[in-house]
Amino acid sequence: MSGLYLLDAEVDSKGIRLYFYDPEESRIVDVVDTEYKPYFLVPHPLSPDDEKVVVDLGARTENAQKIDLFGANLKTVTRVILENPAEVAKASERFKESWEGEVPYTLGYVYDHDLNFGIPYSLEEGKPKPLYEVSIDLKRKFEEKFSDVKAADPSKYELLERFFTLSSQKIPEIPLERLGVTTELDERELYLMFTLSRIVNLPLPIAHYNRKVSTWIRSILHAYMRKKNILIPTSSELRRGETIRGVQGALTFQPRSGMYFNTVVLDFESLYPSLIDAYNLSYETVNCEHPGCINNRVPGLDHHVCTLRRGFYSILIGALKDLRIHWFKPFSRDSSIPVEERRSAETASSLLKLILVSCYGVTVRIHGLAQLALAESITAYGRYALQESWNSALNAGLSPIYGDTDSLFLDNPGDEQINRLIHDVKKRLRLDLAVEKRYSLCVLPRAMKAYFGIQRDGTPDIKGVVAIKSNSPLFIQKVFNSCVKELREVKNPAEFEAAKGRIRRGVQKSIDDLRIGRIPLEDLEYTVKLHFDPSEKTVDEEMIHQPYQCAIQLVATGRQVRRGDTISFIKVKPFAYKGRPFTVKPTSLVRSFNEVNMEDYVRNLQTALDQTFKPMSITFEKGRAATLVDFL
Repeated sequence: MSGLYLLDAEVDSKGIRLYFYDPEESRIVDVVDTEYKPYFLVPHPLSPDDEKVVVDLGARTENAQKIDLFGANLKTVTRVILENPAEVAKASERFKESWEGEVPYTLGYVYDHDLNFGIPYSLEEGKPKPLYEVSIDLKRKFEEKFSDVKAADPSKYELLERFFTLSSQKIPEIPLERLGVTTELDERELYLMFTLSRIVNLPLPIAHYNRKVSTWIRSILHAYMRKKNILIPTSSELRRGETIRGVQGALTFQPRSGMYFNTVVLDFESLYPSLIDAYNLSYETVNCEHPGCINNRVPGLDHHVCTLRRGFYSILIGALKDLRIHWFKPFSRDSSIPVEERRSAETASSLLKLILVSCYGVTVRIHGLAQLALAESITAYGRYALQESWNSALNAGLSPIYGDTDSLFLDNPGDEQINRLIHDVKKRLRLDLAVEKRYSLCVLPRAMKAYFGIQRDGTPDIKGVVAIKSNSPLFIQKVFNSCVKELREVKNPAEFEAAKGRIRRGVQKSIDDLRIGRIPLEDLEYTVKLHFDPSEKTVDEEMIHQPYQCAIQLVATGRQVRRGDTISFIKVKPFAYKGRPFTVKPTSLVRSFNEVNMEDYVRNLQTALDQTFKPMSITFEKGRAATLVDFL
């Protein structure tokens, strides 16, 4: 039983045309529905002005009952039905108040008929009927895995089971031109396209080309609300009268600067999605209208969360999170299953992670999805979770040395202590804390969001360090990496002392090589993206930053340089350019190594290295201060 796979839908002169693929005969089957008409919703009863607009549009109307998202009560609205689908969005704007005019006609059809792209169907009298195929063994494993969810949270289980069923369907062998795809796709990319189409319910071609995660999330939400007969709120209704303001972000603890042996990093698994799920955070549950919920306060804020109804955003994100963490992620690491199945599970896990990572961001800034009270509640619970975990670690006799957003660094903890902390966090906060990394050696600078560690297999892990930023010259990056290489086998203080000497000698040799011109000029390039149009900069300005000094010189050679362009330059000894002191040149204009400001590179190297190595009590030769001679 192979079925016909729903690939795409479009509007034509007759109505909605659905495109199915028949893998047995390798052909496209199209079905046209001439009865379904585009519509949007307006208040009931119609005002005299609205009645006139309806007449002008040549539309017909009918009453409908929809569930109000915020009040959970039935609301009578008027459905305005048009003949021309192209007029829907524009026509809805003619009414003072309207809903769902922005839902694309084709997607609205699929939502209303409970169809799903990428899924096999049979056609019974021209009507699609789903042909879901899930093996008995796989279904049994799923039910065993999520039996506790089914008992405790049936609404989430319903969605979880649906997403599982959709993502478990076979991927048909299909010629890519049938999908409107002109590029070659490997097996992973084809699986990714089908899985995305099924989860977010978008046509296969859109799933392939559209990379806006907000579009994916919007489709998931709209499909769910149409299925549940919930009136899709307007953007202003979602905002609930709130004005635009900044949203306080995540918590970051000041690192205890220094070097540590045996550092364990604990991470909350999918923190923001887990918070949304665990604390029932949704558009309609934050600041609900029930007086009895007012005391269920969001930590540190004036907002409260509903205790009487399950939020739809909470169960949607919770279901996707559980599917990733407890189904696809374990499958991707299970050596007992075939390699191809593990790869497919890893692809699905990566896709779901991408959607989940964006579940907070869309509530901050995406039109039609933004609600600041919801966004603030998510980050507030995030700060609360990290602070409480930090406190629990201290109370358990552990030594937390750094924390950032969803990560907690512990100095030399025992395995039993770690397990107790994980258990305590799960019990008290309803969140999953897991060991993410173990460093044999870890260095924390004073700066936040920057650290350096050597994992137990010798692999370096470097975050936010100046020396490896993309615009740092290769010279600095290579020196830094050579220092890191000396630390890969360090496991104790004695080995570290020996490595310190090798690092100092290696850095000094690199400085000596620089001063005698043994470093290739291309290794000294700084690469910077221009944020302003160079034409706005002139040599008459009081101060010209180095990238624009470079741009001005390039323009003088006849090269076109615009805002957004990336340019490369070398720091040279100060020279006069049109009566002004310049300190850089485009790489192509540097004629001799003698022009290079070597002491500037030495100072920059030391600054970059100090961030990481000063906490390790490793110091380097100080650069020579610039003198008047350098400017002559």
